Amino acid sequence: MRKGILIIMLFSFVATAQAQRNFIRENRVRLGFTLTPAAVALKPQESGVERNSGRAGISFGIMADFPLDQSGLYNIASGLQITTAGSKLKYDAGIGLDDYKQNPAEYNLKLTYIEIPFALKLRTDSRDGIGFWGQFGTYLDFPVRGRADIISLTNTYDKVNVLRDINPINMGLLIGGGIEYPLGDRLTGVIGLNYQNGFVDVTRNAKWNDGKVNMNSFALKLGLFF
Repeated sequence: MRKGILIIMLFSFVATAQAQRNFIRENRVRLGFTLTPAAVALKPQESGVERNSGRAGISFGIMADFPLDQSGLYNIASGLQITTAGSKLKYDAGIGLDDYKQNPAEYNLKLTYIEIPFALKLRTDSRDGIGFWGQFGTYLDFPVRGRADIISLTNTYDKVNVLRDINPINMGLLIGGGIEYPLGDRLTGVIGLNYQNGFVDVTRNAKWNDGKVNMNSFALKLGLFF
């Protein structure tokens, strides 16, 4: 009986994998990997909080183009990425986390997100395979790690866990453009620029009492489609 169940499960797994493979082949879904270095900045909107500096971030993960037409020039661009971000923020006394707001303090925020982009992507076509692309859409960020190095007067607190003090979701505007170029029969290189403008308050206002602090970034998108 157990052998029969195992055989059925194995058959189902193989059939499912084959169906997914056929779906990708028939619909020409393109999958690839991306590595995207970025300049990230948290932007305070209220007085009492200032940005001392931005932070170099990076995104890496899977990218996917889902075609909307036979030519593959109109696509939904998505994927799954790990993104690092943050900034140095200087808070006046009375603002910031409860344990450190008695005096002015500087927070060096180091954040890690799981990111899901979702954009309409348009591509041009050419005889030599080189084409331009542009995209417009949004993204969803879910924080999975949050640390802060805090300096308050002469006291220093390293690697303070602030994950629970960060909003559980971030989203915003995503725009970008660039070039695709063939590297082989099935290999395509991608290079471009992306801009993200966050709409959501990154730091929970009830925890920080700092108004709205949104996150923006400029990124160099590098990738390979297989």
